[in-house]
Amino acid sequence: MAGRLYLVATPIGNLGDITHRAVETLGAADFVICEDTRHSRILLDQYGISRPTVSLPAFDETARVAPIIERLVAGESAALVTDAGSPAISDPGEALVIGALERSIEVVPIPGATALIAALSASGLPTARFHFLGFLPRKGVDREAVLGEVVALRASLILYESPRRLVETLADLRSALGDRRACVARELTKAHEELRRGPLSELEAHFERGEVLGEVVVVVEGRRGEARWSEVEVRAALKEGLSRGERLKSVAAELARPSGWKSQDLYRLGLTL
Repeated sequence: MAGRLYLVATPIGNLGDITHRAVETLGAADFVICEDTRHSRILLDQYGISRPTVSLPAFDETARVAPIIERLVAGESAALVTDAGSPAISDPGEALVIGALERSIEVVPIPGATALIAALSASGLPTARFHFLGFLPRKGVDREAVLGEVVALRASLILYESPRRLVETLADLRSALGDRRACVARELTKAHEELRRGPLSELEAHFERGEVLGEVVVVVEGRRGEARWSEVEVRAALKEGLSRGERLKSVAAELARPSGWKSQDLYRLGLTL
């Protein structure tokens, strides 16, 4: 009989973020799969858990999945942990979960602290609907395309970012989305936790004044108001115009008035087609 794969959420900062169920699961597993065994050992030692560990780093996840799957098929149970938060959410785990399910291995989530939910709940922005972007592409056309896809969404937008790229990303968000309300959550649940709220321009000015440290979550307000055309209708009209051989800039300008969309938003959306 195949074993089980447990996806165990770990603390996002304070070691006390972990749940009783997570500690019990880690202690009962045959082995623990770690994004970084050295980092996870600190957590395991804190709670007196002495289990064998194997490494599953993001840069080599796909290549290391097969032998883990074979151990699960043979009847062992494993707990997957990443450095912080929930496995497979902007962390290693997706390939392992898919591989396990393909072999009919039961996958069991052990939920806990997640940075994106913690930041959203305290952001002061609408929480009923949200869109998680993970980490944006670093630069260029891919980055522009992703921002073009979400410019018309009325859901709050959530993304992770490196402290070194925070100021650049805030500037790109303001350029693509307008000067919307936002929240930057830094070092969540740690001693130097900071949640700073305000327009994107104000946040950009604040964080460019000094070095930014720690893990960062950015929450941005969704688009306000109602567009007269839905995004589906706008995409169809853009495709029709482009199929006639017209330039994207001309098509966007032509559609702005009847659609109720801004021409720059139409242009950004057109870049994704």
